[in-house]
Amino acid sequence: MTTNQIQFQQALKGRDFLKLADYTKEEIDYLIELADYQKKQSKDGIVFEPLKGKMLGMIFEKSSTRTRVSFETGIYQLGGMGIFLSSKDIQIGRGETIADTAQVLSGYLDGIMIRTYNQSDVEELAKHASIPVINGLTDLYHPCQVLADLQTIKEVKGVLQGQKIVYIGDGNNMAHSLMIGAAKMGMHIVTVTPDNYKPEEQVTEKAKKFAGEYDATIEWSNDPDAAVKDADVIYTDVWASMGQEAEQTQRVQEFQQYQVNEKLLAKAKSDVTFMHCLPAHRGEEVSAGVIDGEHSVVFQQSENRLHAQKALMTALMG
Repeated sequence: MTTNQIQFQQALKGRDFLKLADYTKEEIDYLIELADYQKKQSKDGIVFEPLKGKMLGMIFEKSSTRTRVSFETGIYQLGGMGIFLSSKDIQIGRGETIADTAQVLSGYLDGIMIRTYNQSDVEELAKHASIPVINGLTDLYHPCQVLADLQTIKEVKGVLQGQKIVYIGDGNNMAHSLMIGAAKMGMHIVTVTPDNYKPEEQVTEKAKKFAGEYDATIEWSNDPDAAVKDADVIYTDVWASMGQEAEQTQRVQEFQQYQVNEKLLAKAKSDVTFMHCLPAHRGEEVSAGVIDGEHSVVFQQSENRLHAQKALMTALMG
């Protein structure tokens, strides 16, 4: 292990992972390198258990496939154990304060992953917990997904710096974290949304600040055809996220011109990469021909949730 790697391990141990804005470019680079290393070890059948005996509590107020399975599998492969905690089964769902829950769980566990609605709840949990807290998703940010996305783009393209990524759809938590992650890594990102579905202004301004530091650009457009010109990566997400089901019919109508299909893909670079955080609604935000086509890396991207989160747990809990 190099002196540089030891320094990063020391700097990250015990930290929370609430949003990418809290991490430097160098720290994100280190996490991606660690994810690559652990992925290779896994593929080579090498057992690596730096978290032997450690316990991860996984609080879910929002249901999940990838987040639950990747964290539960990941902590097990690292030698530890994960405990699934539904908000229906613990006292936080019946009125116990977040502060009390944080302090109680800190006495039992070595780390907490929470997937919930309000970013403020995650921040409150981290404030009162004495163990690392990982944001598995909120309505504002999805940093674990974007860490895996950055790992995937680096695998496919070789580098992150200078890549142009075009996100098309709702200006939601995925758009927010992608903007921050892209800015930190020196990428050029265009978020393409209908006028009434732009990313939150506070997040956009924060991303632009980082972009100025890392030679990146942050843009917004309502024109998918123009935005995808020279795109290295095209990314989309469902039009109605969890908790927005009542808006599904309206959103389908308002997002009709924002589907990623073969015609749109043809306007980007010939080697453009298509990404989606999943789950996907084929025929809505993306055509079946694109998501199942040769440009798509959605399942490589999905697998990398496991490796990126193993790296994250190793760094924070190891």
